[in-house]
Amino acid sequence: MRSVRYILIISVSILMSACYKEQIITPGSGLADWTITTHSSNAPVDYEVVFPQNKVNRLDITIDADDWAVMQDDIEDLYGSVSTGGGGPGGGGGAPGGAGEISFAEENPVYVPCNIEFNGKNWYYVGIRYKGNSSLSAYSSGVKKLPFRLEFDQFADDYPEITGQTFYGFPALSMSSNYEDVSFLREKVGCDMFRNFDVPAPYSAFYEMYVDYGDGPVYFGLYTGVEIVFETLLDTQFGNNTGNCYKPEDDGATFSTAGFNLKDFENKTTGGTGEADIQNLYDILQSSTRTSDTAAWKSEMESVFDVQVFLKWLAVNTTIQNWDTYGRMSHNYYLYNNPTNNLINWIPWDNNEAFMDGGMGGALSFEFSEINATDWPLIKYILSIPGYEANFKTHILSFIETTFKPSTMEAYYSDLENLISTSVNAETPDYSFLSNASEFSSAISQLKIHVNNRESIARSYAE
Repeated sequence: MRSVRYILIISVSILMSACYKEQIITPGSGLADWTITTHSSNAPVDYEVVFPQNKVNRLDITIDADDWAVMQDDIEDLYGSVSTGGGGPGGGGGAPGGAGEISFAEENPVYVPCNIEFNGKNWYYVGIRYKGNSSLSAYSSGVKKLPFRLEFDQFADDYPEITGQTFYGFPALSMSSNYEDVSFLREKVGCDMFRNFDVPAPYSAFYEMYVDYGDGPVYFGLYTGVEIVFETLLDTQFGNNTGNCYKPEDDGATFSTAGFNLKDFENKTTGGTGEADIQNLYDILQSSTRTSDTAAWKSEMESVFDVQVFLKWLAVNTTIQNWDTYGRMSHNYYLYNNPTNNLINWIPWDNNEAFMDGGMGGALSFEFSEINATDWPLIKYILSIPGYEANFKTHILSFIETTFKPSTMEAYYSDLENLISTSVNAETPDYSFLSNASEFSSAISQLKIHVNNRESIARSYAE
């Protein structure tokens, strides 16, 4: 009995010690650069610092050599060995459909801790991992410029002092490598076009990325930092973040009768999958009242889905020729059920394949004759309603006469070219998708030609 009592006393003592330790390790404890306005969970989101529109930020990342090795071993396990064949930057055939093509992994790459330095301040034990699908195929070709995801309190369980750590109020950042984009502008400009036309979309900005994984800082090239949809964007653009926010993928994301599955709607708010709101949208979309009682169908759709935001997205997306999303691919968008009005909103994501005719059958025409209603009902069923088709055309004309006006865009492209040219020219072959120095300026010229061509084609359809 005495020994049991001693065991209980020791156990209680250990527990009290652990609780005491838990109490004294407050966020930022012992971290020299930690401040409430730059690191804490209470930091106000600072878009001017994190997503400046008139400068290129620099981010310095330090990763322990052993952790770097873990990252490389993990990505090789997920995607296979680096190709030694010819073709493409870095010595491999990494273009989609080419010799170095790889299949997408079903799980995310592993996180490891790193230190981040920015503007003379340090962020501690930040989680870093590789991210992306097709953009990670650069790995198979030997190009070392790969996209990253940064999660600022990923390792808070191991290091309680970084609990709630943010980057000027942002809990995470997506660092796009500008894969297959020798203009470096598509991701940035795509975000701007949607948001400037009142379609909810992330903020983005340019970053020079330097990574030290054991042998000193290495310039990984010019990246585009992108805001994470299901975190700060919801608060700043909807005024709340408590509604269901979904990232649809695979067959269910098409809303087709073939393969619709709520499990294909990852709920970023709850950690679950699709719920009654998605099922309700699907049921209304596929309802026979669309043809038997059009007015009733419209009323039901508009009670659960922000149809006009969708039509504005469709107008922008089709005009700029963004093919790697709904209509061609069953991914690269989010859905947010805004509790303010209980309407599901469309949010675009991942624009690095925009502003060109594209692959996988090419970008869609304004008539959408390349697709059928069975496969892509959100587009075809909604546009089958004359009033909605008229709205679609109105949005197209408004877009090309304001946000995507050729003279405005040409000046914008020139400003961005001047902003990033030094950073682009500093890239080295192992960390670049450029084959030669002239590709960058030629790509900017092509974007200027593209906006004029698209304005003409859009006007011909919509007027």
